[in-house]
Amino acid sequence: MTESRLRLCGILLAGGLSRRMGGGDKCLREIAGISVLARIIERIEPQVDRLVLNANGDTTRFSAYGLQTIPDAIGDFAGPLAGVLTGMEWAAAHGGDDGIGHILTVPTDAPFLPTDLVRRLAAPILAGQADMTCASSAGRSHPVIGIWPISLSGDLRVAMEVEDIRKVDRWTARYRLSEVDFPTEPFDPFFNMNRPEDAQQAEDYAALADR
Repeated sequence: MTESRLRLCGILLAGGLSRRMGGGDKCLREIAGISVLARIIERIEPQVDRLVLNANGDTTRFSAYGLQTIPDAIGDFAGPLAGVLTGMEWAAAHGGDDGIGHILTVPTDAPFLPTDLVRRLAAPILAGQADMTCASSAGRSHPVIGIWPISLSGDLRVAMEVEDIRKVDRWTARYRLSEVDFPTEPFDPFFNMNRPEDAQQAEDYAALADR
């Protein structure tokens, strides 16, 4: 008999350097008067059992959002896998009482994430067809938007510390990874704000999303 659902800790990844946006926290920029981070919390929080923010530096800049903020478990801005490892280890240490066995990771520069993200990503895992899943759209995979079993935290730490693995797909290639495709109408839900010129596009999308 399969489980009816996964118990998840959501990890919002805000540990990057935002170089293409000129530095600073992309997630604190506003779209139509609402910060990117607030938009993401509104969409993801109802889909998970717990929600935390992975960010480095002074955490007081996020205090208005009421989330526990945890720094990377591996230093030197080691990329998205560091955030995945951080989330796995934090959930393993703090999610036991909630029966949490997996984490969901999403970047904090994608303000229009699907409201059915977890349901669709969890389906292959619940069906026993995958160890982990990630999202895809328009023929492109989004490797850090995914669900990961926290039982692999030890393996991931060894891969990062001993084997110096930093690319997500190098590590996930060792496991049964299922890519779940999402529709792109009326726009790609995984649109992310990487460059200053993306701001106007985000405003246009917000006009559709906020209807």
